[in-house]
Amino acid sequence: MPVWANVFIRFYSLISLERRKTQADKNLLLLQSHHFLSMDPLQFGGDDPGAVTLGNFINYYEFHPPEERLNLLPDNLLLDRLNRPYVFLDIGCNTGALTTRLYEKLLPSIKSKDSCLESSENTCHMLGIDIDPVLIERAHGLNTHADRITFACLDFMSERNNEVFTQHLSQCGGRFDVIFCFSVCMWIHLNHGDDGLKRFLQDISDMAKIIVIEPQPWKCYKSAVKRLKRCHKTFPLFQNLTIREQVEQFIEDFLVTKCFFTKIHESLETKWGRKLLIFKQNQDTGR
Repeated sequence: MPVWANVFIRFYSLISLERRKTQADKNLLLLQSHHFLSMDPLQFGGDDPGAVTLGNFINYYEFHPPEERLNLLPDNLLLDRLNRPYVFLDIGCNTGALTTRLYEKLLPSIKSKDSCLESSENTCHMLGIDIDPVLIERAHGLNTHADRITFACLDFMSERNNEVFTQHLSQCGGRFDVIFCFSVCMWIHLNHGDDGLKRFLQDISDMAKIIVIEPQPWKCYKSAVKRLKRCHKTFPLFQNLTIREQVEQFIEDFLVTKCFFTKIHESLETKWGRKLLIFKQNQDTGR
């Protein structure tokens, strides 16, 4: 065999080996990537966008339009006239569609209450938070009131002392005028257990004058578990939950008896079978 042919064969073999190694590396990287995504709680399971562990649905408002909840809010939600801006918090804001509509609904009543202020445009600030950075990025892109509405990627359960909270709380004397919790309790309960749900309720009551909360009934828990099960995933704490069929009543009782709030309104049901409950801080508790 000519020398040049031997050199060519060796050279070709080296290239082929390198190609095989490169492809193997790519396959390993792809496998690791899929493993990472399957372990990421922010990703939905399989090809079902409804199989989520944290409630971060990518198309949520297509099935739960903001107007459905807005129409159930009482006109006199804001009872007090203030000499400072109102400050609101929306926990689990998703892409911000409902947060924005809340701002637009509340602003006219605020203007009428505070018409004596120098600038009625300065009388309302809204903070929307969500655990999913992709949803928050979309919220930023859709925000038409960027000077009045702030969106932040935060986990309320681990970041309640974040500077974003402290900055907004400093504007309203240490308590948000209203905290909105639309269908978030179940996800906190499923991921943090009974104690986590209690801590969440205590924390929001320590930070709010008024709480608007939409608890999910137990049937929603079973549906969430079933969706994950089809993707071979589970909520590890689900089996240990002791607050179950009466979870809605538990939330109400806890806010009233443990957090010293008074229920001032209960709405009709939404089209998806949930009620809005509104609680106000008792003024004589000294808390």
